[in-house]
Amino acid sequence: MRVVCSIAGSDSSAGAGIQADLKATSQFYACYCATVITAVTAQNTLGVQDAYQLPTAIVRAQIESVFTDLNVHVVKTGMLGDTEMINTVADELEQRRPPKIVVDPVMISKTGFALLADDAVETFRKRMLPLATLVTPNTNEAERLTGISVRTIDDATRAGTALLELGAEAALVKGGHLEESPGTDLLVTEHEVRLIEREWIETKHTHGTGCTYASAIAARMAYSREWPLYECVMDAKYWLTEAIRYGIDLGHGVGPTQPFWNGEWGGFND
Repeated sequence: MRVVCSIAGSDSSAGAGIQADLKATSQFYACYCATVITAVTAQNTLGVQDAYQLPTAIVRAQIESVFTDLNVHVVKTGMLGDTEMINTVADELEQRRPPKIVVDPVMISKTGFALLADDAVETFRKRMLPLATLVTPNTNEAERLTGISVRTIDDATRAGTALLELGAEAALVKGGHLEESPGTDLLVTEHEVRLIEREWIETKHTHGTGCTYASAIAARMAYSREWPLYECVMDAKYWLTEAIRYGIDLGHGVGPTQPFWNGEWGGFND
């Protein structure tokens, strides 16, 4: 059994955050997800209504509990919120040195609610990027982290390269908002740039896509330890595409992806 530890915020509608991480990770054989909750959000398919950052002392205690008992193979980080939380999590990860870390730079919700303070972006660059085995920004997050406008494949390549220069081992710039080839992601490493291509699906039900994708990659990295990073990302991309295809028409806004598409519930919207 391989253990992924998700350090992220809670989504009350269960479409994103810790809840999405748990659901996504559990779909990959022999992978178990432990959790460290950094924040509680009041959230549904219409957006984020409020958020409460947990005290860093309880976050440290959660990390201590997980790492002193479980053999953590991969850490996946999501919503960190502010400078104090970033420093807390970075300090703990530097001390505990998990084998692999997937950093999902959660900054803003689809409806515009800020999930990372503006004055924390520089701290995020300096503390979290050097810890990242893989950082997984969307185009907007890549722009904020690098200062590079990301509209095209070439822009995404430059932004990915800049993220490596900031300390990440690899960068996956997600292309859902690209003006050309939407849905094509760019995996940038020290040695190569690879296109991650799958079918583009027209749907509004994409709540939690970023959390789900990063968690799927983390799960693949955990239990397929000998797989090259590119293969882990490609496999997660295929899985995510199907989760989007069977996205759930739930609530009155943007419904969540369907992480159980390949089980007994697969295709239930048909």
